[in-house]
Formats: sequence, C-alpha cells, structure tokens
Amino acid sequence: MGDVPHGTRRNRRRLMFETLEKRPADGILALMQMYKDDPRQTKIDLGVGVYKDATGLTPVMRAIKTAEQQLWEQENTKVYTGLAGDPAFSDAMIKLVLSDAVARDTIAAVATPGGTGAVRQAFELIQMARPAARVFVSDPTWPNHISILGYLGIEVVRYRYFDDESRGVDFDGMMEDLRQAKAGDVVLLHGCCHNPTGANLNMTEWQAVVEVLNDTGAVPMIDIAYQGFGDGLEEDAAATRLVAASVPECLIAASCSKNFGIYRERTGLLMAVSRNAEARKLHQDTLAFLNRQNFSFPPDHGARLVTMILNDEALRQDWMAEVEEVRGSMLGLRTQLAGELQRLSGSDRFGFIAQHRGMFSRLGTTPQKVEEMREKNGIYMVADSRMNIAGLNAETVPILAKAIIDAGV
Repeated sequence: MGDVPHGTRRNRRRLMFETLEKRPADGILALMQMYKDDPRQTKIDLGVGVYKDATGLTPVMRAIKTAEQQLWEQENTKVYTGLAGDPAFSDAMIKLVLSDAVARDTIAAVATPGGTGAVRQAFELIQMARPAARVFVSDPTWPNHISILGYLGIEVVRYRYFDDESRGVDFDGMMEDLRQAKAGDVVLLHGCCHNPTGANLNMTEWQAVVEVLNDTGAVPMIDIAYQGFGDGLEEDAAATRLVAASVPECLIAASCSKNFGIYRERTGLLMAVSRNAEARKLHQDTLAFLNRQNFSFPPDHGARLVTMILNDEALRQDWMAEVEEVRGSMLGLRTQLAGELQRLSGSDRFGFIAQHRGMFSRLGTTPQKVEEMREKNGIYMVADSRMNIAGLNAETVPILAKAIIDAGV
C-alpha cells in the first residue's frame, strides 16, 4: 500500500490543544483597545479601573517614590520571602484594614499577587473547606468574581443590590435574598466603594447584614480594594471591622493596587479571621499550602514598599495626605458632574453621582445608550454603564454631561 497522507488517516491522533475552546473576550480589555484605536482627540476613557490625575496620568505616589529610593539603597538580597510573604507586610496591612477590631492572634494571612490573587486564594480555600458551598454575590459585582467562581466550578447565587431606578442600594431585596443563605455558604461583600456601582451600605444597614449572617450561619468574605477612596481610610474600613468583630469567622481580600498606586507590582493580602486562636496555625498552614500550589512565593517588591510606608511615620503621613488628595479630587469631579447634569436637565435625578463613593458610578442606563455615547461622542464606558469617575477632569465633565443628556439617559 502507498503512504496515506497524514491529514487523511481515519484514526488520526488528536492533538492535545486542538480541543481548546475560544474564551469570551474580556469586555474591559476590548474596550481599552477600541479606545486606543479611536482617532478622535475629544475621546474620554471611563472604562479601565485605574486612577488618573487631571492630565490623564496614573502617577507614582510620592511616598512610593521615596520608599523605592530607600529600598534601592538598602536592599542587599533578592532571595525568596516565605510562602506567606514577609510577616511585617501582613502585620502592617492587618493594622491598616482591621486596626484592633479583632485580636491579631486570631488572624492568618498570606501575601498574594494583587487583590485578584487574594480573591482567587479565598475561593480555593472555600472550595477546599466546603466543596458544596455556594457563594452569594451582589448583582452586579466585579466581573472577575463571577469569572473565577465559574472557572473553579463554585455555584454562584446572585443577591439583589443595585436599584436602577434610584441608583442606590436595593436594601430590602438584598436582605430578602441573603436570608436564603445557609450554614456553609459564603456571602461576598464589598468593603467600601462598591464596584461597579459606587452605591454603598450605611453602617445601620451593615449591622443588619451582620445579623442576617449570624442568623443563617453563612460566612462573610469581604473584598476591600479601595480603602481611602470613599470617605477616608478609617471610615472606609469601618464596615469590614464591624463584620470581622461580629461573626465567628470571615475572609478578607485586600488590595494595595489603588490606594498605593502600585497596580503593576501586584500586591495583595488574604486574611482568614476566626475567634478560635488555636485554629490560626491550621489556617495559616493551609493558606501557605495554597500559595505553594498556585505560585509558590508571592511577589515582594510592592509589599516591601507598603510595609516601609506604613511603618515609617513621615512616609505614612505623606501617603495619607496623597490618598486624601486623590479622594478629594474624585469627590470634586462627582460634585461637578452632578451639578452640570442638574443644570442641563433641570432636575436632580443625577444627584446619586455625588452620593456614590469610590472610583465608579453606574448610570443605570441601557447598553444601547452607552453605545450611542461611544459612537457619537467618543465616551468609553462599560456596557452596563459603569463609568470611572477618575477618568474625568474639569474640562471633560461638561462633555460627558452633554453626551448623557443628548442620549436621553
């Protein structure tokens, strides 16, 4: 018999990777590319979730620059840190997030590659401890929450959160849905500056959430990525501290990307809090094990800079002052935009923008109107109408306001 061409063999061996399926494109990354390709000089990027100053730059914070210079002069090794990262980083971040809300000896903690790494490790810990656990997530939430949970095969239950009419929290709907949680389930909460809506619970509502958690036996997991961008460093941590002090156990995923401006350094921390101090060693060992399986030793550069800043009074004060400048800038833009929209519309229906906190607000309009603003005005925001307030400046606020009104939002 003659040779049979390789591609026509009846029982051709299948290649390993030919079974891969195309994954859905990340909407925000696609939006970033569309923005880059748009030649209009008047285009406005409100999609990507990074802080920008009035010139459109995401600057390196002053304290970070100073700490990096000191580190360059002092650092004498690049050897690995421990599997959990530098313990001094954990101590400094626990103090920043939790203060003295719970005893330090009840908290296990590991450094992670950014807040996303902390979220991923938390979900894996949940899966390891309770394979049948359901995770309750706000509707809407940060898309990567849903993506990671789906990838891990963890069941997602959405609870009502954002009211498209009031552009505030649908608190009654939220409470009704959270009461369906059971012991062994997890309720994912945003510690402050809710992403993507900017609508937050007040402390009375947080207390009610705590009561539901204790009634149902569900475990809270708090994602806190914007501490200092809402009402202040201490104020933004108040809800997380309340929850941690009020329930038997909880998980906290903290990010340093935004409030320290070290996005690319991938600096985060995962905390597991329990009232049982004797369980802390088991929790700590388990978290270190998960780090070992996923990436072994966590990155250290950003974590070391954060540690230096939080443990040096002069650096800390300069950092706190700059965080307050950033917060004030975003609040000013919110006030300006709400005022301009009130002037153009003759109504106060956009007052929610000034009431929201953090980098984001959700307009509560349709993807079609978002698309219309992009095509006609070069306004780039996520299809669900989430806009990054920090992407604005005093000159672009009137442009955005007019586009919103012209689109009939």
